[in-house]
Amino acid sequence: MAAIDCGTNSVRLLVAEVDSDLRDVSRQMRIVRLGEGVDRTGRLSPAAIERTRLALVDYAADIAAAGVDAARMVATSASRDAENAADFRAMVLDTLGFAPEVITGDEEARLSFTGAVRGLTAEAPFLVVDIGGGSTEFVVGDRDVDAAISVDIGCVRMTERHLRADPPTPEQVAAAEEDIAAAVDRALAAVDGSRARTLVGLAGSVTTVAALALELPEYDPRRIHRARIAAADVAKVTADLLGRSAAQRLEHPVMHPGRADVIGAGALILRVIVERAGFDAVIASESDILDGIALSLA
Repeated sequence: MAAIDCGTNSVRLLVAEVDSDLRDVSRQMRIVRLGEGVDRTGRLSPAAIERTRLALVDYAADIAAAGVDAARMVATSASRDAENAADFRAMVLDTLGFAPEVITGDEEARLSFTGAVRGLTAEAPFLVVDIGGGSTEFVVGDRDVDAAISVDIGCVRMTERHLRADPPTPEQVAAAEEDIAAAVDRALAAVDGSRARTLVGLAGSVTTVAALALELPEYDPRRIHRARIAAADVAKVTADLLGRSAAQRLEHPVMHPGRADVIGAGALILRVIVERAGFDAVIASESDILDGIALSLA
């Protein structure tokens, strides 16, 4: 099976063998910033669409070489919000030979939850949060989803909306935190987050914070997956990132170059979620919506 997740910041490919379980053949990620400027203009820029097309050309070759039995591409926040989403869908159909599914925030949340809790032995119910570039999904459930909501806070959206200086000013951080807290409180109330016993965090902002908290010499998914990161360490890493410029963040060996300018906002979203939900730690997961998409094909 081939699963593609196209979000606001990145486009990712998973090729996997799927039967009763899921076994990775390969995973790839490209930072394409498809949602650049969407919060301000309401449209996908031609440059962003072209960056995404170039990544998909390579993915199409990999999918063909793997001889997959089925493929599914899911497009999320930026593609939902853009006035010219039809242009994006036409490009994907022409490049891949099949159209993307521009899914709702609710479906995005459910796919993320399915991928995240696969094989997880921590105490249920789970609160799964998927911090993307344009939106963040909140899902509560045991092995099945009980409630889900998507809210428009993400690392790219919050950076463009609030954290415009490099590094951001204290006033900008305070404004972003106020915006994030309001959305987080609304989401937690909607899914009844207070009954969850374990917080699970997904996507690049979370795994990068985990890598920094663990002080890894390089990005290592095996050490990050299912790592338990204390709330105090999340707060410490967030303060460090927000105090640095994008260039200074790149001094961290685990930092992806395409994430350096927006990771401060992503870490801030995670810190606010941990605090407002009242957890003393978050479990970072490398299994996420990609895994959920691949499992849905089975």
